[in-house]
Order: sequence, then structure tokens, then C-alpha cells
Amino acid sequence: MTQVIEKVAWIHLDAGRLLTARTHGRDRFYLPGGKPEPGETIEQTLLREVREELGVTLDASTITPFLTVEAPADGKPAGTTVRTVCCTATPTGAPGPCSEIAEIAYLTHGDRPRASATTREVLDRLAATGRLLRW
Repeated sequence: MTQVIEKVAWIHLDAGRLLTARTHGRDRFYLPGGKPEPGETIEQTLLREVREELGVTLDASTITPFLTVEAPADGKPAGTTVRTVCCTATPTGAPGPCSEIAEIAYLTHGDRPRASATTREVLDRLAATGRLLRW
């Protein structure tokens, strides 16, 4: 039986690099964001998760759906998929590790091996459109 985990993530590019975060105890980098709480909208989840994980406030009026990615879930039983709604939004403040985040990194397409399956898919799509550095 296939299980689907729903998530929301923030897509933030800086100089052709994608902002990612690594949680304590993990070795892969993920997109900032997380699972909606019961009754939360995509926008509410994105605002809450980015504030908790990175200490950044997003401008709610600029939240724009960017793409939806489905990929195998890292560290979960076979057949588990993560469906991630990825959005862009304008931040206030500089991102930094907060809460469960051990480290942030701006990845290029060449950094794919360091990323989760979902993040690799986003890196591939951004590189294909020329929005991401390839090295």
C-alpha cells in the first residue's frame, strides 16, 4: 500500500542557488517547509514552517504556487511518497538555522548527491529552465 505524505515547501533562489536545510541527525538537505497542521492552508503552513525553521517572515501577499513534486520519502518504508507543493514568497530577514535545523546551504545542480529525492527533483527542474547554476 502506498502512503502519501503531504508537505509544503519554500523555493528561494539566491544567485542561482537553491536554499535548503538539514535537520539534526540527517545527512541530506531538504527544502524548507513541512507538513500542514490540521485545518491549516498551504499559505499558513508555509508561513509557520519557514518562521520556525529559518527565523524568516514571508510576505503572505507574495506566496505563489511554483510547482508540485512527488518523490520517494527518504527514511520511510518503501512505497511512501512525499507530495510537496512548492511556493515562492518574498522574505523579510536573512535565513538561519532555528529549531530542528542544524545547517542551511545554497545548493547548485552539482550538489544533487547531498539532497533529498524531492530536493533533487526541484534542482533538476530549476536547472532545466536555466534558473539554477549547474556546478
